[in-house]
Amino acid sequence: MANTKASIAGSVRVPTPANEPVRDYAPGSPEAVRLRAEIDRIGGQVRELPHVINGERHFTGRQEAVVSPHEHARVLGHITLAEEKQVRAAVDASLAARHDWSMTPWWERAAIFLRAADLVTGKYRDELNATTMLGQSKTYHQAEVDAACELADFFRYNAHSAAAIYDQQPTSDPGQWNIMDHRGLEGFVLAITPFNFTAIAGNLPSTPALMGNTVVWKPSEKSALSSDVVMRVFEEAGLPPGVINLVHGDGQSVADQALASEHLAGVSFTGSTAVFRSLWKTTARHLDSYRAYPRLVGETGGKNAIVAHPSADPEALLVALVRSAFEYQGQKCSAASRAYIPRSLWSRIEDRFADTVAGLRVGDVAEHETFVGAVIDAASCTRLEQAITEAKSLDSHRLLVGGTVRRETGWFVDPTVFVTDDPTAFTMTREFFGPLLTVHVYEDGDWTNILSLADNTSAYALTCSIFATERAAVSEALSVLRDAAGMTYVNDKPTGALMGRQSFGGGRASGTNDKTGSPLALQRWVSGRYIKENMNPDLAWGYPYMGRTGS
Repeated sequence: MANTKASIAGSVRVPTPANEPVRDYAPGSPEAVRLRAEIDRIGGQVRELPHVINGERHFTGRQEAVVSPHEHARVLGHITLAEEKQVRAAVDASLAARHDWSMTPWWERAAIFLRAADLVTGKYRDELNATTMLGQSKTYHQAEVDAACELADFFRYNAHSAAAIYDQQPTSDPGQWNIMDHRGLEGFVLAITPFNFTAIAGNLPSTPALMGNTVVWKPSEKSALSSDVVMRVFEEAGLPPGVINLVHGDGQSVADQALASEHLAGVSFTGSTAVFRSLWKTTARHLDSYRAYPRLVGETGGKNAIVAHPSADPEALLVALVRSAFEYQGQKCSAASRAYIPRSLWSRIEDRFADTVAGLRVGDVAEHETFVGAVIDAASCTRLEQAITEAKSLDSHRLLVGGTVRRETGWFVDPTVFVTDDPTAFTMTREFFGPLLTVHVYEDGDWTNILSLADNTSAYALTCSIFATERAAVSEALSVLRDAAGMTYVNDKPTGALMGRQSFGGGRASGTNDKTGSPLALQRWVSGRYIKENMNPDLAWGYPYMGRTGS
């Protein structure tokens, strides 16, 4: 365990972070050639992906295959599914490591994650990108902005934000010294991470750890290949054993066991709204047994809208629709899945939009021409096919493009667009987490009503985009849609939040809106203790109003 005494004498300043530059991976470029070689190397292996508990790897137990979504006959590895004893061991390891880790000077903890950032962008960049492409079916660009750039940005910006938090200290009167002790939480944090972002998989356990907490990390089985690399990055960066303990397995089973511990201090979650609500209810059932009230931090789903005004730039709107609805197969929490477009504007872009979507290459993400990979698994494929079939059966819906599902070699769902005259239909309210967009065309003079409709139609409030060149229309939309999203974009797509620029998070059914990667998010993982030291204690007990001071 790290030295618990200060190793330096001096004020510590964390390096000012900057966003990691995104590499292009143009065909034939050196970085593309290197990454393709890494894809071929890892794709030819079958990796054993163990639990990592207190720094030790555990391989024994029931196993499950990890396959490539766009080539589901290719087995990439095997995870060992956690049993009760592994979850208990992970909790125990976290609790055993807590004291020394929480007493480690914060700048030494930060140094570990700054080192991890350099490993992500250097030694492990190709391996992280390759495992993300193979295991999660991301294209070159989508893997790069996620597994390399955003993951490193999380580590660097979080360290900088931590410094700002620790620098928050109270004033002191003469003869007194007041100190705010930003302690880690008492107990352990359970981090449950999704398949769709390697960066989030690394951020959810590392953020509480940076702030002095110890963690049980349950990654998605679908992203186990890249999560294993992230764990190795933590270890090589110098993270002590027991600080982050990785356990694979069924999310419900692992969560039920961890949530039953009296020492649960918090839950760090990204995933579906239904699962987060289930975690909240389970925590509530155990509330009387906890030593402290657990902190629940969750980022969940979205039914994200693009709302266009008649003054919107048609070219900018078309690009935003294509990218935000169909990049990474629409499997982003922030992906656009409903759009409100005025009739005059729709008549100008409908045919070109349909042709563009129909021309998007769907297939193997290792091929440079591919824009859309496979959805994550067979269950997702089936769920999307059912939604498409249901929409096709409705008189209120017209299939503009797509609608085809192919399972022979991979779980492919063609980019699909419906046009509906029913703005309250299920396609405008339900989250699908796939390449499915529904457009409602409204009359040009109905802008104000459409804003109200966009606000009230969905239970979610994650992201939205406003497209308009008239400033009055932008201002009206920002006002009406103020509570409709935690991330509002003007004349830009609703995806692609950048660390240090647009901290991510939403309200309503979309989560607790703690703004991932910002000081607000880090603040959730500390428990303040004020310390007052009196240099000149009172030596008399009385007060002047009594006519005496006492002694």
